[in-house]
Parts: sequence; structure tokens; C-alpha cells
Amino acid sequence: MRSALPLALAVLLAAPQASAQEFIAVPDLISDEAFYRLVACAAPPGGACAKPLIRWPDEQRLQLRVGIAAVAAAFPTYKLDLIDRALDDAIAEINAVGAGLYLTRAYEGELDVPLYLVDTPQGGTIGGTSVAELDGAEIAIARVALRSRGEDIVAAAIAISADIRRREIASVVLEELVQAMGLPTDIASPAYTRSIFSETGNSTVWLRGQDAAALRRHYPRL
Repeated sequence: MRSALPLALAVLLAAPQASAQEFIAVPDLISDEAFYRLVACAAPPGGACAKPLIRWPDEQRLQLRVGIAAVAAAFPTYKLDLIDRALDDAIAEINAVGAGLYLTRAYEGELDVPLYLVDTPQGGTIGGTSVAELDGAEIAIARVALRSRGEDIVAAAIAISADIRRREIASVVLEELVQAMGLPTDIASPAYTRSIFSETGNSTVWLRGQDAAALRRHYPRL
């Protein structure tokens, strides 16, 4: 039974960070169960969840609208073009996993997951998005904010810094979008350098193995 909790806000960072709250270190490969719990609720292997398990509601998860909501005037045009293509690729990658989840690219109207391309430098403070959970927050390469009520995600937003490097774009966009689905915690381990949840790298551009399994488990097909 879903609990009638008051509106709970979780602001979650999705690029490499110094805060131990945003990733968990493990020395080696862990089981599928342990991996899922780690990325979904920040549970260390064999331990309890440190974050609530949250998902998009049943009535939304098969029609989530994703798109670029705003682009800062100073945001480099060539990076915008790369992010535009990377967003299409990330949506296709998530839709192909076989989860009970479907994302649609939208270019107008209300967005469930809006992306804001900001001119904020790495380490700076986000401003001008009109999203309370983003404005005033510090950004590294990118940042995702989730707002939840009980077990349901009710809003999400992503900001990407103009300082993002060309070679990181495809991976970061995919990671941010996956985390906006309610899998917010990274993993730090030499055994997981090719995971989209890797804390130490931004080079993976696909969902395979335990990454894909975690998304399918979070959103099982009915």
C-alpha cells in the first residue's frame, strides 16, 4: 500500500561528485539484486536503503515526454547539436531495454523530463531555469532533480553545463535520463567502469547487463 507521505523532494547529482551520498563504492562485482538496490535506493551490499524507492506512476510511465526546454544564449551551438542527437539516442536506448517504460521525444508542450542547457560553468551555481530544485544549486557536468510524493515521482528536471566536453555528451545524457527514471545512485568500482552508473567515468553509451536489468526490474512489464 502506498503511504500518504507529504511531498518529499530529493535533489540528486548525476555527474562525478565528491559527495559520498551520491555513490557507493564496492571492491568487485556484486549480485544483480545488490546492484539493483544500490542504484535504486543507495543500499550497500547486504545493507538497508538510504533513499526511498521511487518510480514514475503507472499512468505516466508509458508516455513520458522528454525534451530540451531551454538553451542559454551562450551555450555553444555545436554542443547543442550533439546533445540533441544524444537525447534521441538515449531515449531509443531506454525504450529498447524491454522495461515497462516508454519515453517520447517532445518539442513543444509540457515536458515530464525537461533538459536545461545552462551557461553555468563547472562548479558554478545554476540560475535561470525557473526550476526551484535546480536554481541555486551547484553543478558539476550535469545535475538531475527529482521531486517525489510517497513512492511516485511527480517531477524531474536535468541541467547540463556548457563546460561539458564533447566526448562526454552521449554518456552523460544517457546517465541523466536513466537517473531521472528513479535510479539515482552511482557505483564506484574498478569492476563497473563500463556501467552507465560508474562514478569515475563518462564513456558508456548503452544499457547492457546489470544496467539494463536494473531498469527492467524498476519498471517490470505488466
